[in-house]
Amino acid sequence: MIDSLFDLSKDVAVVTGGGRGIGEGIAKTLAAAGAAVVVAARRTDDIERVAADIRSDGGRAIAVQTDVTDEAAVEALAKAAIDEFGGLDIWINNAGGSPLQAPLAKLERADWDASLNLNLTSVWVCTSIASRHMRDGGRVVNISSRAATMPMPGSGHYAAAKAGVNSLTETFARELGPRIRVNAIMPGAVPTEIMMEALGLGDDDLPNLEKGLRLPMKRLGTPEDLGAAALYLVAPASSWVTGHILSVTGGM
Repeated sequence: MIDSLFDLSKDVAVVTGGGRGIGEGIAKTLAAAGAAVVVAARRTDDIERVAADIRSDGGRAIAVQTDVTDEAAVEALAKAAIDEFGGLDIWINNAGGSPLQAPLAKLERADWDASLNLNLTSVWVCTSIASRHMRDGGRVVNISSRAATMPMPGSGHYAAAKAGVNSLTETFARELGPRIRVNAIMPGAVPTEIMMEALGLGDDDLPNLEKGLRLPMKRLGTPEDLGAAALYLVAPASSWVTGHILSVTGGM
């Protein structure tokens, strides 16, 4: 009974931004739960490595190079999942990020547009396309950020986009239910490549970052922490959960 609550063996999942960091953690967790996984990102080498890792562990996975800001590429991604594995049940909108740091009043319009396109518009595009291809009982999980709910000097463009992701999540849940459930995760401090670049940090800075945040859990997050949260939101265990924004922050 308990095992069946987290069994994804009949499901096909797409994970965007799946070649590293949080996306890699989610892709591998869903595969370990039995899902066939389509690992998507712009970096071909990264996604091929993740897919190969999954297959070497006995799972099912393919890599599909995808730019989520290209609508035709997203359509092709959904089709690739169906052609390879026979259906589409789960879509994780993880692609995103912004290493750019600038006060909002000094931000170039092109940089604002690029951030909103990658971090917000792509979530709308991907969810809209996924919903048209999904089998009944589909699930979408959007990766937002704790930045969505707090002031973020220097990253206001990114925070605004992620606040929009939270809003999209709640509205899509209303519009697509009951056929498709839509939820989101707001990660806290997970030292991914993008986060480290955005904050100008190196590995030697992590102990001070961890100490400065004064998290109740006394540690930074890991991709596996986010994988576990995503697994809950797409598994039968959460069948009555939709429109929820799950904070996974170590208590931030």
